[in-house]
Amino acid sequence: MAAHFGRRLRKGAASTAVAAAAVAALSASQAPGAAGEEHGRQTAAGAAAPAPDTDGNATGNSPYYTDLPPLKSPSPSPSSSAGPSTPVSRAEGGIPATVLDAYKKAEADLRASKPGCNLPWQLLAAIGNVESGQARGGQVDAGGTTLRRILGPQLDGNGFALIADTDDGAYDGNSAYDQAIGPMQFIPSTWAWAGRDGNGDGKKDPNNVYDAALAAGHYLCRNGWDLSQEAELHRAILSYNNSQDYLDLVLNWMEYYRKGTHSIPDGTGGVPEHRSDTGSGLPVSPLPTHPSTTEPAPKPHKPGKPDRPGKDDGKGDHGNGGGDNGGNGNGNGGHETPDPKPPTPPVPPTPPPSNTDLVDHLEDAGTGRLTAMAGDAFTDRISARAETKVGKSVAKVRLRFTITGGTDATFTGGETVATVATDAKGVALAPALRAGEKTGDFKVTVSVVGRPVKGVDYTATVTARAADALARIGDTPLTCAPSGEFADRVQVKATYLGTVADKVAATATLVRSATDATENDKGPYFKDADGKPVRTLTTLETDDKGLLTLPKLYADDTTGTFLLRITTTGGATLTLELKVAPAGSPTTPTTPSPNAPSPTGSAAS
Repeated sequence: MAAHFGRRLRKGAASTAVAAAAVAALSASQAPGAAGEEHGRQTAAGAAAPAPDTDGNATGNSPYYTDLPPLKSPSPSPSSSAGPSTPVSRAEGGIPATVLDAYKKAEADLRASKPGCNLPWQLLAAIGNVESGQARGGQVDAGGTTLRRILGPQLDGNGFALIADTDDGAYDGNSAYDQAIGPMQFIPSTWAWAGRDGNGDGKKDPNNVYDAALAAGHYLCRNGWDLSQEAELHRAILSYNNSQDYLDLVLNWMEYYRKGTHSIPDGTGGVPEHRSDTGSGLPVSPLPTHPSTTEPAPKPHKPGKPDRPGKDDGKGDHGNGGGDNGGNGNGNGGHETPDPKPPTPPVPPTPPPSNTDLVDHLEDAGTGRLTAMAGDAFTDRISARAETKVGKSVAKVRLRFTITGGTDATFTGGETVATVATDAKGVALAPALRAGEKTGDFKVTVSVVGRPVKGVDYTATVTARAADALARIGDTPLTCAPSGEFADRVQVKATYLGTVADKVAATATLVRSATDATENDKGPYFKDADGKPVRTLTTLETDDKGLLTLPKLYADDTTGTFLLRITTTGGATLTLELKVAPAGSPTTPTTPSPNAPSPTGSAAS
């Protein structure tokens, strides 16, 4: 019964109000707990959904499958063990094995890279089912690539969004308009920055379920969203496809999969039957030229055939009768009745320009110096202002901030692309930048989403980690007998502006004097891997607590006072005295016997 109910519920077959009410009723009958639970709950029918933070949406708001989940439990039935040639009922809740593996792998990857997102694989499964029927029932090869391209209708404005070609047909084969592509139905312009390599083959293929699932996970986890929070979960789903009906449907499928599902052989899954625009399934290659429909197109108007011209019977201008006033008058000799002209269709009114249409260019809005040390957050944030041709600010326009360059810098949350709407003053403030470990310059480009106007470029710099102060840990004198070894290893702590300076490069050198930093050729030394004396170490680095512990020091047979100088990136310098004197001298302690009293006066154990 539920399956039949779901088939009837689709746009074009039921009103929006009826659809919303039906979805709400089904949700109430399936979802556990009282209203207000955060997981798997939909908003009430008619309630305002959270405003999505979108970049035109992942799918370009393309059509989607509207079939609802069955009412009964998704537990597997005996028929789930059927062979590959036996279709498995969708009511059993099975997901094709490779597709299910891709969802779970994406969840694991996001748990490691963005643990604060709390992405459940069931959300990816819900979106994958609504977008493509789990890659059309698992029609994928062993590597997860679809056997045929899965394409949405061309977005030519004919009942859909108008998105002119952005990839020269590279992904969708259409050089005129974009089409949603692959099992997660990304439009090419979104895939260009959101695409990921989920199977480690070095490619980002929207037709591969591993790549597409990981890309969808990152897309849903951008902006620092925590999907365990209801409001942020809803916002993320709406950013995928900005429709309240879509949100309700995805939440229902996610809740259904949370109750349990199972793996079925690839290619044996069923395919949904109804789509939000026409009720038909998503087309596959070859490309459609128009959205599919179940209704025949209206035939063009053909003008009627003209009547055969009448013959002038020579009976006068006033009819067939004789005499001056005879006949019926106004005869039809030599005249025909023309076909009526078809009515001229009304010209639709020209819509007023949107805020985006008003933007002529972007300007910097007071961004400061963009410099940060590796691993640190940038102090200043990029801000840009949208303006008209005469310099008037434009509010409510989406600006896209894109990071490019050779560093691994990202925005907070690990993304290299962020979209922010301008405020009432026309200003959009980008998320905070965070430096990676690669030093150098990178660029942030700001553009208007959906309008090719002059943007703004910013150059940012990542500098090496640095310390501005070094301090020795401990105060025991560093002394040694000739040809012996120093009992204590040198340990120092590095700081920068009073905080721990971790992973800072350092150099340690035995120098000639306080004024001569040349390497000494006698006195204390370190040993290299072959046991040979070395007096300069250049591959040192502080640990995560800012500590640096030097290797053991040794002495040759030269006595006297020597200097060890430690320097770091950033200019921190510390010089320590090392004394080499014969055993028993006041400056050289002898090694205590096992039973000698400790420095505190207690017997050594």
